[in-house]
Amino acid sequence: MEDHDTGAGASAVGMSGASPAESAAPSAGRFSRHAGAHARHADQRHADNQGENQKGKTRKRRKRRRGRKVFARDENGAIPVSAPAANPVSHPTQPAAATTQPPVSNVQRRPQQELPVFAALDLGTNNCRLLVAVPGRHGQFRVIDAFSRIVRLGEGLSASGRLGRAAMDRAVEALKICGEKLRSRKIRKARLIATEACRSAANGVEFLERVEREAGLKLEIIDRQTEACLAVSGCGSLVERDTRGVVLFDIGGGSSEIALIDLTRGQRSPRLANHIVSWTSLPVGVVSLAERFGGRTVTRETFGAMVDDVAVRLKAFDGRDRLAHVLASPQFHLLGTSGTVTTLAGVHLDLERYDRRRVDGLWMDRTSVDRMIEKLIGWDFHQRVANPCIGADRADLVLAGCAILEAIRGVWPSERLRVADRGLREGILSELMADDGVWRHDGRRA
Repeated sequence: MEDHDTGAGASAVGMSGASPAESAAPSAGRFSRHAGAHARHADQRHADNQGENQKGKTRKRRKRRRGRKVFARDENGAIPVSAPAANPVSHPTQPAAATTQPPVSNVQRRPQQELPVFAALDLGTNNCRLLVAVPGRHGQFRVIDAFSRIVRLGEGLSASGRLGRAAMDRAVEALKICGEKLRSRKIRKARLIATEACRSAANGVEFLERVEREAGLKLEIIDRQTEACLAVSGCGSLVERDTRGVVLFDIGGGSSEIALIDLTRGQRSPRLANHIVSWTSLPVGVVSLAERFGGRTVTRETFGAMVDDVAVRLKAFDGRDRLAHVLASPQFHLLGTSGTVTTLAGVHLDLERYDRRRVDGLWMDRTSVDRMIEKLIGWDFHQRVANPCIGADRADLVLAGCAILEAIRGVWPSERLRVADRGLREGILSELMADDGVWRHDGRRA
């Protein structure tokens, strides 16, 4: 089972797939099938192509003399062939020793310095997600590998208080894949975290000991405040310069983090988390809520009961009014980072297949959100399964997520919601790279 978020496929989010040259090359089997035909027509083509080849060689020589760059194409567009390879951990070729020979006009450019590689892994109640990236321009990075799989680690946790054997087995298998990916690269720094499921389960620590034995990965259980701050750090670039206030929420599988961000006081910090004025972590998420109220068959009465349950929890949040002075401003908005909001966005765009590039950063107005939630309530389970942006893995969870969203909108009404297909992993990577100093020296990589 794979998720449709950022890590759903490495080739969709970075440069970790086959190189352009590899993608263009025919397979050995394909070449063998056509070898006979090529041989029978070789003599006939030789005479026809001889003159054309001569012209081609002349043009190539002219291009080399003019020092043109040669470009290859991949799915992301044209990239220079001389750019760093997709796998950044291969050792760069050492520059040749100085000689007394006179320089030639067509000087080869020295290979770029090997970029440091960073990794972030997030094992949540519902998903296991990995990102591997190298730094880019100041404050940015380029994903070179990714993995995401729905493992439902928290399945049955709300009833038993323990992680189930089948759920742990699914998670360990996913983590083994992550371990192989990490060991195949030279990682400068990594942070591997576990959240609500391991945090609240009686056997959470015991499970992580098993992960270390079988997958070779040592995960840390982070607290709820750290989780909220990482979610904010991961979404900093989606908060525009003129914004006055934001309520950022991350609807997870077993918990939901909410951070109130006030940008009206003092100079804006490069780290958005520095502007958090209040935060909370509700011990309820899509998995736990769906297990309590039912996720397959959700009537309007059931949906209303889920909204009321979350609303009661929000009333106990003492800091919920810390943004009262900006709620009426057009520069205030909600920012959601979770499968719930990305699913809503995909349905809103009527996508035939989930596309992160169209979803991440999308603005939805109040009417659009209302309409999408109403549409999902009106669908039965099989209709939700049939939608390509929901599918079988989310069909029994999406309405629980919508109920949490409705409760949040009830406390902090806003005309605008921005959708983020990013979160904890991006926050981890941003903080690892900033702490390592890769963006020092006036925006140039260190």
